[in-house]
Amino acid sequence: MTDRLPRLVQGIWRLADPKLCIASTVPMVVSIAMAYRTLGHLDLYWAFWSFLGVYLIETGKNAVNEVVDYMSGVDRFITPDKRTPFSGGKKTIVDGLLNLKETAIIALVTLFAAAVIGLYISIAREPKVLWIGIAGFLISIFYSLPPFKFCYRGLGELAIGLTYGPLVVSGTYIVQTHTINLEVLLSSLVIGFLIANVVWINQYPDYEADAKGNKRNWVVRLGKKRGIKVYILLYVLAYLCLFILIYFAQNPLLLLVLLGAPAAKSSVSVAKKYYNDIPRLVEANAKTIQVYQITGLTLTAAILLA
Repeated sequence: MTDRLPRLVQGIWRLADPKLCIASTVPMVVSIAMAYRTLGHLDLYWAFWSFLGVYLIETGKNAVNEVVDYMSGVDRFITPDKRTPFSGGKKTIVDGLLNLKETAIIALVTLFAAAVIGLYISIAREPKVLWIGIAGFLISIFYSLPPFKFCYRGLGELAIGLTYGPLVVSGTYIVQTHTINLEVLLSSLVIGFLIANVVWINQYPDYEADAKGNKRNWVVRLGKKRGIKVYILLYVLAYLCLFILIYFAQNPLLLLVLLGAPAAKSSVSVAKKYYNDIPRLVEANAKTIQVYQITGLTLTAAILLA
């Protein structure tokens, strides 16, 4: 029992993955900045519940994904030379931190808590956010689970982009302001395309394991070489949405977001050259995340300084 508690804590910590929950933090911080600029103030109480609810859904989604990927064999098929910090799931089960039953229980508890928080926000604060919450909740559950299994059927990239982009950004903004506008939606698309690209390039080290486990994401369907074209396209779409946002918002400070462009260019160069050399491709994985982080920081700064 004394050995089990530290193991469980470490396993839960890895599922929550604070170093990578930047995926959900970026859209919420950008949304909060837009809400502050609109209102001139923030309701920190509802911001707290919004952040907590999203973090719990993310943890629950990670737990469900761990169970499904382990049972399908995907996580067990990953060879040591393909294992990187950016892929292969959270590795809680394959590393022996959690077993299947413990991971399933964590998934149930965190998703149930997230559902309670979502209902509380929609009843006590803003009814319109209910449908956004339901959409995000269902996508998180069926990202891995049947009957939909989005990430196994070529819809995982879309699910991640939609969730961390439009759903999280719009939901957080509506909770604060009770409304939505085009600027918020355009900002969410920039974020959505970039987080989808993080998922896209992180699928490369898992390519062989995903194919063997019948996880038919689009990198597996297209192949590594052709997949790089989509990787480039997602960057192009993100920056296209940025320029539309700049035109609509009439905020030249949004050009600060282009500070991430050199890292994007570098990541593409590495990916084109080393898409089949995982140890060298890791640089592209890291830089894609860096672009996402820089975009979040500069978007927030541009919004607040406008």
